[in-house]
Amino acid sequence: MKALDPGWRARFDHARWFLEPCEEVGSLFGLECLEVLLDEHTPWQHLQVLETRHFGRAMVLDGFLMLTQRDNFIYHEMLVHPALCSHRQPRRVLIVGGGDCGCLREVLRHDTVERVVQVELDERVTRAAERFFPELCEANDDPRAEFVFADGIACVADAAAGTFDVIIVDSTDPIGQAARLFDRTFYRQCHRVLGDAGLLAVQSESPMIHLEVLAGIRGELAAAGFPSLATLQFPQPTYPSGWWSVTLAGGDVLEAEPRPAAGQLDTRFYSGEVHTASRVLPSFVGKALGYSAGSD
Repeated sequence: MKALDPGWRARFDHARWFLEPCEEVGSLFGLECLEVLLDEHTPWQHLQVLETRHFGRAMVLDGFLMLTQRDNFIYHEMLVHPALCSHRQPRRVLIVGGGDCGCLREVLRHDTVERVVQVELDERVTRAAERFFPELCEANDDPRAEFVFADGIACVADAAAGTFDVIIVDSTDPIGQAARLFDRTFYRQCHRVLGDAGLLAVQSESPMIHLEVLAGIRGELAAAGFPSLATLQFPQPTYPSGWWSVTLAGGDVLEAEPRPAAGQLDTRFYSGEVHTASRVLPSFVGKALGYSAGSD
């Protein structure tokens, strides 16, 4: 292997780069940064918005990259549409987290939706999205949308049984405050609020570097009473390893094939074919999750 030019470090201007280490695998991801547009400490976290050279604007929370303008559509579409296209009649939707409003925009693409409640702990995230990512917030004025800035766990606990058809948990990684969104106590409350016909979708980390976490999420969902689970994979270039997942949990409404509505959506990544294909997992992932690849 050719040795690195010893002068490369001198030419690498660290001040111009956003760098995010991934300690689990000893890797480092970077984006060339042109300008810091926002840098504030909210009551909950350190919030930054950066202008990058090739990925547009980026949102960073506590040093972790949340989204970029270039690739966020993949994450938002895959967290929302597989769930809503697996439910027979999604009318009432709850989003826990999702302060950037990208998931809200995708939910409101579905004509069957009559009401969507977004519960976000940190209002400053939503205000930053409105200012710096207006394309994500273009549906915020939809009369079907309702915003609640509060603890999502408490809101779910206070909701009556059967209140929602679909719950989408758009959270950060399972550390700090967000860790409570990944245990069976919260999932049991989601199961109660959804009822037997409801469907839960949670972002479930990287199959490559968080496989134990992914398996743990599925275990907690099963322990909470969800009888059927499906994990879907998709690329996410600016997340650790570039490979991410969403896990769906529900009852009989969890179908192998999406509803015809999947082919009628104005999407950039998601489609009925992608929905079906994304459920086929590599053998090592299926084995770690306790089922054969491609089956539940």
